[in-house]
Amino acid sequence: MSEELNDTTNLGEEIVKTLKTIFDPEIPVDIYELGLIYDVFVNEDNDVKVLMTLTTPNCPVAETLPAEVEEKIKSIDQVKDAEVEITFDPPWSQDLMSEEAKLELGLL
Repeated sequence: MSEELNDTTNLGEEIVKTLKTIFDPEIPVDIYELGLIYDVFVNEDNDVKVLMTLTTPNCPVAETLPAEVEEKIKSIDQVKDAEVEITFDPPWSQDLMSEEAKLELGLL
């Protein structure tokens, strides 16, 4: 495995760890386990783009949550820049939640 690919993979794992520290204020589950993160892209320059959704378009944290995600990812040493893109396609549903999140919320 090339060192560059390994670095990107490690950085991706670091980003996921960081995402797991961000919680939806209304639900005691982190945004990663909640299924709000659709994709994380890291290019060779360590620019990061996160494609995420919110539980609803009029989510009370629609303004603050993406900014928090961006700031926390930018705080990772290796990350050069970070951008968060919000999408509602596909719309979020409970099916996107991890088993752990469903268990935490008593849905299993």
